Amino acid sequence: MDSLVDGNHTAVTGFILLGLTDDPKLRIILFVVILCIYLVTVSGNPTTIILIRISSQLHHPMYLFLSHLAFTDIGYSSSVTPNMLANFMVEKSTITYLGCAIQLGLVVFFGTSECFLLAAMAYDRFVAICNPLLYSTKMSTKICIQLLSVAYVGGFINALSFILSFFSLVFCGPNRVNHFFCDFAPLVKLSCSDSSIPAVVPSFSAGSVIVTTVFIIVVSYTYILITILRMRSPEGRHKAFSTCTSHLTAVTLFYGTITFIYVMPKSSYSTDQNKVVSVFYMVVIPMLNPLIYSLRNNEIKDALKRGLGRKIFS
Repeated sequence: MDSLVDGNHTAVTGFILLGLTDDPKLRIILFVVILCIYLVTVSGNPTTIILIRISSQLHHPMYLFLSHLAFTDIGYSSSVTPNMLANFMVEKSTITYLGCAIQLGLVVFFGTSECFLLAAMAYDRFVAICNPLLYSTKMSTKICIQLLSVAYVGGFINALSFILSFFSLVFCGPNRVNHFFCDFAPLVKLSCSDSSIPAVVPSFSAGSVIVTTVFIIVVSYTYILITILRMRSPEGRHKAFSTCTSHLTAVTLFYGTITFIYVMPKSSYSTDQNKVVSVFYMVVIPMLNPLIYSLRNNEIKDALKRGLGRKIFS
């Protein structure tokens, strides 16, 4: 049942997700591709977490944040990908009203936490390069725990604003969501109630998170760039910059796609383009992050080689 009669109107109890495409052949191809991507995500990110936990040389704040970034990537991708894969196999993709709210909340929670974690990692690089003598003090265990708490509490608060706004919407007409998951914007379009306040609150909350985290990242890397340019040794400049390249790549990919979705004028791109970009930052990027950090980080590569070596010769 997708709706129930309640007085003079019909209250929606479920939604139909239109997905990425109606083409049966393309659905099969997308199923195989996205399944492979998801398998890499749920194997690569846990491997990163385990490697950081068991390797003593990786017990530093930067890798602590990286392990939590891997955790949020797993949650971020898992909040939509399994459901998307299942929907490729059925003609009519449905999700309950409560299920839609839960999925929306999980997507916002993990996405927001990832924003804060990327900002914390930028601050960590700023302290390591600009104030190396104070690194152990400014990035103590207590401060790292506080930064992680801010990331998860911020994610919870932002997710709560979206969930409460969702429950304040009234759905009494069409229930076909033009997306592959319960994104807030297409849900607002389906509401038959006044959506001005429910739409503004999460927009303000999400906008505040993006502006705050981008500001921290930009300021951190501005100081990092100034410090690197002041270094006299070419080797020192190369070493300092090499510690930031992985994080800069991850930040560029993540915030680049978010900017396309939430900042660019809606008239400049179609709904199909929106879906493609959403697949990239919700499904592809969580797979890429462990590859980016492992391929461009010598300490992780060395730890992985040592770990594999112990298994082979044990």
